[in-house]
This record gives sequence, structure tokens and C-alpha cells, in this order.
Amino acid sequence: MSGSRSSGAQVPPATASGDRLAVIASHLSSYGLGSPANMAGEKDAALAAEPVGGPTIFDKIIRKEIPSQVVYEDQKILAFRDISPQAPIHIIIIPKVKDGLSRLLKAEERHIEVLGSLLYGANIVAKQEGLEDGFRIVINDGPNGWDGR
Repeated sequence: MSGSRSSGAQVPPATASGDRLAVIASHLSSYGLGSPANMAGEKDAALAAEPVGGPTIFDKIIRKEIPSQVVYEDQKILAFRDISPQAPIHIIIIPKVKDGLSRLLKAEERHIEVLGSLLYGANIVAKQEGLEDGFRIVINDGPNGWDGR
């Protein structure tokens, strides 16, 4: 698959190694692959995903209050295209029920099933997107997770 899919955003060209699937596997920011020029916007997006007493942007996407291009959904997870892709194929995968899992750092043993569902969802999405030759999963945790700290 090439990065020619039109999502309304500029998509970087495919690399020699082919398209990549950038997946976030928690209820966190969707960034971390961008250039330094994009970092301010990525940090703002990470902060928008951080719970501050009210619903996060991802809560609103799950409730369909904010539109998204859903590529996969089941009872536990929602996968949708990033509106500001950092890869030719950039899909965000989030849990529908957080149960205290607002960050990966807050994961407890009771979250094992949903964490597994997120990774299995990445498998399903990768197959749908024709990425059998390989893909990449990116997990950013918290407002500083976007810059590789």
C-alpha cells in the first residue's frame, strides 16, 4: 500500500522499507514520529489526551461527539485514522473503557485483557491495511511521551 490515500492531511511518502502502521496502544497521545518542526503541535495533542477532570479528546471520539475515520471497532477498542498522520498509514487504537487506564504507566494486572485487545486490534488493522510485510507500533505515555524521553 502506498501513502496515496487521501485523508485531507499531507502524508509523507512511503519509505524504501514500505508503509508503516503507527499505532498507539493506550488512551494517550497519537504522536511521536514527527519532525522537530511538528513537536509543538504534538505536545499540544498529547496534553489534549491527558485527563484533566473532564472528557479527553479520545473520550469524545469514542462517544462520536468528534468525527473520526474509523477503520476497526469492537466491544473493547476503537481504531481510527490520525487526522495529522506522521506516517503513510497512521492509525490510532484506543480502549473504549479506561477502567483507570489513563496512561500505560498506570496499568495494573486487571488491565492485561484490554492491553492484549489493543495489540490484537493492531494485528487486525494491519491485515486490513495490507501490511503483512511489517508495521510499527508506537506507544506514547503521558505529555512527555511524544518526544522520546
